[in-house]
Amino acid sequence: MKTLFDTVSFKCSKLVTKNYSTSFSLAVKMLSPSIRDAIYSIYGFVRFADEIVDSFHDYDKENLINDFEKEHYKAMQAGISLNPILNSFQHTVKEYNITDDLVQAFLKSMKLDLVKSTYNTQSEYEDYIYGSADVVGLMCLKVFVKGNDQKYEQLKTEAMRLGSAFQKVNFLRDLKDDNLVLNRNYFPGVDLNSFDETAKTTIINEIEEDFRIAYQGIVKLPMEAKFGVYTAFIYYRKLLKKLKNTPYHEIGNSRIRVSNYTKAGLLAQSFVTYKLKLV
Repeated sequence: MKTLFDTVSFKCSKLVTKNYSTSFSLAVKMLSPSIRDAIYSIYGFVRFADEIVDSFHDYDKENLINDFEKEHYKAMQAGISLNPILNSFQHTVKEYNITDDLVQAFLKSMKLDLVKSTYNTQSEYEDYIYGSADVVGLMCLKVFVKGNDQKYEQLKTEAMRLGSAFQKVNFLRDLKDDNLVLNRNYFPGVDLNSFDETAKTTIINEIEEDFRIAYQGIVKLPMEAKFGVYTAFIYYRKLLKKLKNTPYHEIGNSRIRVSNYTKAGLLAQSFVTYKLKLV
């Protein structure tokens, strides 16, 4: 019966992914079926932690994130959790040898969102991004290489840069909400009052360099992962292009999106590129 419970747990992680992120869910569908459940479980874990610190304003967030962490380690020790998200995640952690330093770095950044609102230095900014995004890329890479440590080390830098690029695009897109709703400012020296075209261009150039390096790793990924990761890559690159073409004052006033119609076009483009072995 535990097998049935595990199956239900992974389906719960898939449901979380589908409901919280249509774009990421679409990218996961482009992965090989053999690794989809593992990626869903990683997303479910990081999404729930992120929701605790970002959304549950009427509850004791500190207690919730601490309980979430404790329950994760209980699941790791017992090999089961009645929280299906944690149950599926502990399976993935063990199967793909996701090291605890990655989990701890992620939770550290999530907890920072409870106590820190401004990142004044480049070092603080980079540390937060490492924990909130880079390590998620590394968790996924652990799944993609299926225990091949040599391949993991070879692609580690590029996976981190892809995670950084995705996170920075999210920061730029969510500049208004982060500042006005959550009272956070991730970009050092930048807020809604000082944000201008120069600041926007500097951030975009930084992200474009992350994407350039990340692409070098995407082309080296195993076939089971390449199409899905490339799909996410072109989606975020399209979102960055929209942000680049949006006047700086509009970024702070509205949330830039990629339409479902455009997403479908990007998927078709990604499929053709993949089939022609251009990536």
